[in-house]
Amino acid sequence: QMGLGHEQGFGAPCLKCKDKCEGFELHFWRKICRNCKCGQEEHDVLTSNEEDRKVGKLFEDTKYTTLIAKLKNDGIPMYKRNVMILTNPVPAKKNISINTVTYEWAPPVQNQTLARQYMQMLPKEKQPVAGSEGAQYRKKQLAKQLPAHDQDPSKCHELSPNEVKQMEQFVKKYKNEALGVGDVKLPGEVETRATEKNNVNNGDRGTSAAVGVMEDKSPHQKASQYSCYCCKLNMKEGDPAVYAERAGYDKLWHPACFVCCTCSELLVDMIYFWKNGKLYCGRHYCDSEKPRCAGCDELIFSNEYTQAEGQNWHLKHFCCFDCDCVLAGEIYVMVNDKPVCKPCYVKNHAAICQGCHNAIDPEVQRVTYNSFNWHATPECFLCSCCSKCLIGQKFMPVEGMVFCSVECKKKMMS
Repeated sequence: QMGLGHEQGFGAPCLKCKDKCEGFELHFWRKICRNCKCGQEEHDVLTSNEEDRKVGKLFEDTKYTTLIAKLKNDGIPMYKRNVMILTNPVPAKKNISINTVTYEWAPPVQNQTLARQYMQMLPKEKQPVAGSEGAQYRKKQLAKQLPAHDQDPSKCHELSPNEVKQMEQFVKKYKNEALGVGDVKLPGEVETRATEKNNVNNGDRGTSAAVGVMEDKSPHQKASQYSCYCCKLNMKEGDPAVYAERAGYDKLWHPACFVCCTCSELLVDMIYFWKNGKLYCGRHYCDSEKPRCAGCDELIFSNEYTQAEGQNWHLKHFCCFDCDCVLAGEIYVMVNDKPVCKPCYVKNHAAICQGCHNAIDPEVQRVTYNSFNWHATPECFLCSCCSKCLIGQKFMPVEGMVFCSVECKKKMMS
């Protein structure tokens, strides 16, 4: 039985499992597929329309409203992505054919040559050309870096009125203090901009102090006076650079260096969060402010939550990854960083004993050699020829068998 709102992306193929997954079916509170357990972002779930609504909502009530359009019918803010279509005439045998390349997103700058140069400075496999792996990369990063459930309480699972209020305040605060969109400019332009700003507003110490430094340089140093805030290498005067208003006009980045300080991924559509001198993507900025539930992937706004295995969980979400039973006070085993209850562990993941061919209980001692396992008991871990107990003895393994001596091995092998 699927709940409301769970039809979204139903049946979408998994890009990771390909045919092994029958198609996306959203788990009722985890952000994963019930069929293959891969994340939502591994599936081709969101239409670009839904993505544009999500980013539109993020820019609402910010200074970036120029990047959104309100839909007439429902007033929902939509992200106006700058789609760039380049046409290159290609000489064919008889006549000239036109080859068009569509970028699903490009920096919204007046000067198209600059936008084009910006795109070419990104790694080829990350350029969002329609139909390419770069477009797929952008889509996945959009889902990962800017989860709808980090900004929209209605996309969260069963929040209390108090949690909704706290979340709204949190979102308002990061829109005011951290959220920004990078701008593509030539290094020289940024410097002029900074100088102008300095002359107009001397009260703004952050920029004026930094600008003072830039102005000390004499004209003949021009070629190498700009260095990238991330890689510290010089920037070429004629190459586009990214600057982030919240970071101040004295900082510039190479297009490929405008990345999150935590995951090192390109900041999708140059949407950044600035905090303590560092660039973050939305997800990792929120992680630096709030605990995130390892079960449902949402930020935790309640005072009570569980900490286990170096991760945080809503009390009701510390559950078995296989059957969803609540694990509070129960025995569980971690399998690939996910907690699994004991019955599911024995049924689905337990090692099988080479001796008795039964599952080995997670709490009992076992002997492991290569990929083979035995109960650490005289009944199970014994010589495959003479049945001598091998616990604490030297043994000779051959595939799934163990021998106490060369003689036993020879006897068995002949």
